[in-house]
Amino acid sequence: MAHPYSRRDFLGFSAIAAGATFTPKTQFLDSAYDTSSDRTAPSDRVRFGIVGVGMQGNSLLANSIQLPGVECAAACDLYDGRHSLAREIVNSTDLPVTRRYQDLLQNKDIDCIIAAVPDHWHKQIVIDAMSAGKDIYCEKPMSHTPSDGVEMVAAEKRTGRIVQIGSQRVSSALLTKARELVEQGTLGDLMMVEAVLGRNDPNGAWEYPPPPDLSSETLDWDSWQGNVPKRAFDPYIFARWRCWKEYGTGVAGDLLVHLISGMLYVLGINRPPTRAMSAGGILRWNDGRNMPDVHDTIFEYGKVPAVMRLNLGTEIPENYRFMGSKGLMEITAQQITFTPQSGKDESPSWYANSFPRSLRDAYFQKWHEEHDPPLGHEPVTQATMVRGVNYNELKPHLWNFFQAVRTRQPVVENASFGHNAALACHLANESYFRKTAVYWDERANSISS
Repeated sequence: MAHPYSRRDFLGFSAIAAGATFTPKTQFLDSAYDTSSDRTAPSDRVRFGIVGVGMQGNSLLANSIQLPGVECAAACDLYDGRHSLAREIVNSTDLPVTRRYQDLLQNKDIDCIIAAVPDHWHKQIVIDAMSAGKDIYCEKPMSHTPSDGVEMVAAEKRTGRIVQIGSQRVSSALLTKARELVEQGTLGDLMMVEAVLGRNDPNGAWEYPPPPDLSSETLDWDSWQGNVPKRAFDPYIFARWRCWKEYGTGVAGDLLVHLISGMLYVLGINRPPTRAMSAGGILRWNDGRNMPDVHDTIFEYGKVPAVMRLNLGTEIPENYRFMGSKGLMEITAQQITFTPQSGKDESPSWYANSFPRSLRDAYFQKWHEEHDPPLGHEPVTQATMVRGVNYNELKPHLWNFFQAVRTRQPVVENASFGHNAALACHLANESYFRKTAVYWDERANSISS
């Protein structure tokens, strides 16, 4: 598995066991890509087509063309205003633009595709791209339904094409450092994982303003709806599609998938949860949406519980807590802190207070004789701290994809990983709507309760 990272400085404050001493040191992660595009031979250039130039798509386009040896060959969007936007981003009035993504798949000069479209279009575009011989980078979550994901994984195996899913946490230098700590046994036996993320503003709750010129003339509304039961043109559904399960996967597919992907990556596992139990509701944004704005889920990965809390009504910084028998590892946007725990009694048992005095005094005396350190040699426990940049590593994640297109080496987040991460989101949503615990039936490739 290739791991691309920008050059990052990390200040490591090593954990010390009782009485041990370590010297702080600075670690450097080498750059995985060079900003000097003139170092890339013309024969090594990767030409991509982008399908969807919306909120995430415009960022993917802008970041991709900054990478060495990467250029945009064409752009597709069902809204004409984004044809102009794509040309503005690449600074070319000659960039080919279209409403038909099939035009990009038929273009022999295009090596790969970037897809940033509503969730209900993911499966069709990804499978069509692979069937046309194109590698594809698809935004998260990979699938709109569990069955979509099963088909996408099968298509990846059948065609041999490269698929990278856009949960960029897995290309984070900070999370890679956390993964190293886990692999070294720093946590000991894993007990529990907890993660939280919250927002508290209309923009964070997807209350996006539709483009002022949006109409049935500037947008192919019928095609945008795809196989969803047709409804009259609605600019708010176009801009705020994440609010409805017909088109998106709600807070689970937007935010939970980041938490799940990061957790799976840090722990080095690639499988769906065995069970999920959700609670929540539409508690703040009662605007006609049918997806919850508060969504808490307890997952089971084997015997280990993972508690994920999402909230669109309270601002909460993104945070992980990995709890192990040897201590607690907390990860924020810019820092990892590991606080070691001995797992041993650090004082006499309070249960001894239930002993008669003679027995109690004898117990306390013996305990202190066996456990108290010599004066002046008391142990000091120090936390490990690693500081870095925000782990929203979009550009390294894209670079990993384009390098894989060049070299045919594995990506960091293929369809199998993307499918398992998305399944956690689907289980969370199904548990919420069914109001009961749900399970992933691996034999039937479906969710049961």
